Amino acid sequence: MILIPVFLLTVFGLVMLASASSDLGKVKFDDASYYLRHQVFYGLSVGIAGFLAGFFVPYRHYKKFATILLLLTVIGLILVLTPLGSSSGTIADRWLSVGPVTFQPSELLKLTFIMYLAAWLSRARGNRGDNFWEGFVPFLAVCGVIALLLVLQRSTSSIIITMISALVVYFASGAKRRYIVYALLLGTLVMGVLVASSPYRLDRIKTYFDRERDVQDSSYQINQALRVIGSGGISGVGYGESVAKTYLPERVGDSIFAIIAEEFGFAGSIVLVTVFFFIVMRSYQMARQIGDRFGRLLLIGFGTVIGVQVFIHIGSNAGLIPLTGVPLPFISYGGTALAVFLTMSGIMLNVTRHG
Repeated sequence: MILIPVFLLTVFGLVMLASASSDLGKVKFDDASYYLRHQVFYGLSVGIAGFLAGFFVPYRHYKKFATILLLLTVIGLILVLTPLGSSSGTIADRWLSVGPVTFQPSELLKLTFIMYLAAWLSRARGNRGDNFWEGFVPFLAVCGVIALLLVLQRSTSSIIITMISALVVYFASGAKRRYIVYALLLGTLVMGVLVASSPYRLDRIKTYFDRERDVQDSSYQINQALRVIGSGGISGVGYGESVAKTYLPERVGDSIFAIIAEEFGFAGSIVLVTVFFFIVMRSYQMARQIGDRFGRLLLIGFGTVIGVQVFIHIGSNAGLIPLTGVPLPFISYGGTALAVFLTMSGIMLNVTRHG
């Protein structure tokens, strides 16, 4: 129930990447298959290894190493702020380069942070979420450190995805509702301060309410994405027939859903959304049947990460929420993201087998 949709999405992602990136690869690298080859060699190959490790290694073993894995990820987030960090010309520095290897610690964080929270919340004999000083305060402290590192990288989308998923895991552990309300209010306040103090974030909010302002700059990407989605109609223009590939920004990553909607139309988009919805709902359904608290929280956390990231990606492209850059799980170009989501899938399957 989880394996088949993940397999289909991964294959579909490679097929769509081949269509969306062919002309871009030809122009930039004189190689139409450049992006596809990189996704296979540096994303799919590592992702398959991660999937197999997650599938065959009993998931309870990860509980012992969850803290170490998170600490290593935090070190990676810090190193991104040093000369080892690199960017793709955008406002954010999110890549860590070590020799020939380049990866995104913020993507890896979605795996290790959920794993850490699930382990921490399941170690206590009682309900840690019910205790203010031993549960709620440490939870806020860890989330605050993680959020600060992501703020320094200007990775707003990662903050939203990671914090929402963490809050869902905390709530699922049995936390009191008033603590969740406190956390939501605090998070909303902090996000408001970030938006007000950051010109580029404020521009995105203004663009959300008025797409006719600054159409050649801050409003350009969302307006183009909406035109591309609308041009697909009901059934789409056909695979490989996209005419938007020459002018749509970030079409292999943050805007790939617009290309999908153009080539496969409304019908294809609905099928894609349904597959993602099925994976998320299945993870929640299986979590209710798992007796082990650690396994249950892993399923809920990973399912939430996938669901929130899909919503933000599609919502940004469709104008439902302010534009923010985030890859579409299993489909967008990005080796680290693909490897992380395949590893998550392997662990989820492991929990359903042994939980």
